[in-house]
Amino acid sequence: MRAGCVAQCRGCAHRLMSAEQSEEQKTEWLQSRLNPWAETFQSLRAVEGEARWHYRDRVVLAAEWSEVQGWRFGMVVRDELLPLQECPIHSERVARMLALLREILPSGGRSFPLAYYAQSGGQATLIVKMAEPPATKWLTEEAKVRLAETGIEGLWLHAFPSAGRRLFSKHGWRLLWGSEHSYDPQGLRYGPTAFQQLIPALYIAAQDQAQQFLAPDAGSSVVDLYCGNGATLRRWCEAGAETIGVELGGDALACARENASGAELLRGTCETRLPQLRQWLGRVAPERTCLLYTNPPRTGMEEAVCRWVADELMPTRIAYLSCSAGTLRRDLDRLFEAGYRVVAITPYDFFPQTYHVETLVLLER
Repeated sequence: MRAGCVAQCRGCAHRLMSAEQSEEQKTEWLQSRLNPWAETFQSLRAVEGEARWHYRDRVVLAAEWSEVQGWRFGMVVRDELLPLQECPIHSERVARMLALLREILPSGGRSFPLAYYAQSGGQATLIVKMAEPPATKWLTEEAKVRLAETGIEGLWLHAFPSAGRRLFSKHGWRLLWGSEHSYDPQGLRYGPTAFQQLIPALYIAAQDQAQQFLAPDAGSSVVDLYCGNGATLRRWCEAGAETIGVELGGDALACARENASGAELLRGTCETRLPQLRQWLGRVAPERTCLLYTNPPRTGMEEAVCRWVADELMPTRIAYLSCSAGTLRRDLDRLFEAGYRVVAITPYDFFPQTYHVETLVLLER
């Protein structure tokens, strides 16, 4: 077991497996769930060696104060916190930030009820369970210099008395230091609540594969569902396609406006935005080749959305990136019944050491 691993931690179920064993298990499990299309499976794409460690640059950790041990950050299991400050899949930037916070934060208690620490790349957030942000005398000029040395670009304080299953609210945000936004290796803007895939090289490879298959151009229209901060939207726009994206998160959508300025954007769930999608398609897409890119959350596409895709939108080609084989199978069954053929299924190991695996499915009519 790697130094820093906590035996009771449930996060890395494959940490005692070799890379080959882990990848074989993930592939076999996916093939069992997506058995009707087993002949379309491509080789699992993964990083190698040390790249399988220290890759997690996006974390949400519970925080707990101890008079003996000070601040600890980790995972709550059976009402007890497992400290994960030295977890070997944390990125170096996360590790440096956790070490610094343990030194500079004030004592916990009523005056500083820190409940969670969230980090998304270069943006870090302290989430306190109180209505108003507490005093920040602890953030000295020396502490700010040391913050810059961690690689963090923005530090936020978020006061949210109900923080728990939902970590972020619209109100109670205060930028303590640095910039409101950061830029990823692709030059894409993101903020403190951004969802980001953890291994950029693999995510770019998945985008490349999707784009090569969809082949968007000036004669096509692309509907991008659950578009996030616009990473794929920008690709479709640069290819000359008419493009529309739908995203629920306000901060992500604000970033998408900069990252993919040529795209039309809708905020809300995909299901509630179906009327606007219909209007847009009727206005810009009657004579164009219709394409779909979808990257839904673990729950998959909403039933009404999947029905709309199959019966109304009827795109010529679909690229579907999924983080849940169960809901992916459900949606593929619906699309198969509507006349779609699975061309290729490619697993991507975005989460080494864990049992999680992402899957890119390419379909055509």
